[in-house]
Amino acid sequence: MISVEEARALLFDLVSPLPSEHIPLAEASGRVLSEDMTATRDQPPFAASSMDGYALKSTEAELHAMFEVIGESAAGRRFDGVVGPGQAVRIFTGAPVPEGADFILIQEDAERRESLITITQDPGTKTNIRPAGIDFTQGTKIVAPSVLRPEDIALMAAMNIPTVPVTRKPVIALISTGDELVMPGETPGPDQIIASNTFGLKALLENAGAHVRILPIARDTVASLETAFGLADGADLVVTIGGASVGEYDLVAEVSQTLGMERSFYKIRMRPGKPLMAGRLGNTAMVGLPGNPVSAMVCGYLFLLPMLRRMLGIEQVLTPFQSARLAEPIGKNGPREHYMRAVLGADGIRACADQDSSLLSVLAQANALLVREPHDHARPVGDEVRYLPL
Repeated sequence: MISVEEARALLFDLVSPLPSEHIPLAEASGRVLSEDMTATRDQPPFAASSMDGYALKSTEAELHAMFEVIGESAAGRRFDGVVGPGQAVRIFTGAPVPEGADFILIQEDAERRESLITITQDPGTKTNIRPAGIDFTQGTKIVAPSVLRPEDIALMAAMNIPTVPVTRKPVIALISTGDELVMPGETPGPDQIIASNTFGLKALLENAGAHVRILPIARDTVASLETAFGLADGADLVVTIGGASVGEYDLVAEVSQTLGMERSFYKIRMRPGKPLMAGRLGNTAMVGLPGNPVSAMVCGYLFLLPMLRRMLGIEQVLTPFQSARLAEPIGKNGPREHYMRAVLGADGIRACADQDSSLLSVLAQANALLVREPHDHARPVGDEVRYLPL
């Protein structure tokens, strides 16, 4: 058996960043930017008013001063003349500041009668003008790689960027195995259960940027598994769920090796998730997850998500550990690294009472994985421990 750290290093060797594709800006949110993007213009491209009011000369902005209003500047429609002494231009928020003006008198500080205004309140010294290029200038970069947020999309739109280079979405094929499984919505026999792992993993991986294909359940026969692997053709990563242990009906290792898999490792010194297998089928990475629901999901967080991030070209592929104080004591740990379902609250973190790897209800209540080192001693309330957020 190998450690979690060793397994991750070997898994990362199985995948590499995928090529780019160009997509419309409107479809780029959540995708990974693959090339630096550069602004093609200044924003704003002109000095603009930040208030509704009157544009005039700052040297004339004094209480009780009077001005003749000679025109109007609105957003998208500037005043083309020049503001001279004793003159003002009616201006609105976002409109270009006319030539000759360097001060915006806010409308609340003025009284207007026909074409004349009088400053009725102390105008202060704030110009109320946004200089040209205050937001960004031509040549400003958005640096890749980065996951594009809605705020980034708005910025690129302002930069006049209509299409965006992003890393192609990794295609991940999920194969659940076992005669005991039926799909949600079907009627299970007396000895069957509903396939749940596939759907939890699909949601986890698609939320992180993958395109996930759920393949038909592979039955416990060589022919059925060979058919399933055939349907996975074209995927960047094939993930089998169940059938990777050493039982009489655990055929994934046998069938995958018959199909030419070069195995990287088998079994990890951790719980839950010990019987994890990985390798390569031709140009495709393959990971065989344990069948217990919690084991499969924990392995999804620890191994599949980092592999996915690597394929997307994201620099930080590993979720950083965080620290919290124990809200309840925990006993000593055994010989394997343990990722315990836990609840992080205002008073600290507490491990869930039942850590059985078949209990999805406990996983659904958890918001963290409390990490225990092999042979870690018992811990009292208040001890600082590491955890991974879920």
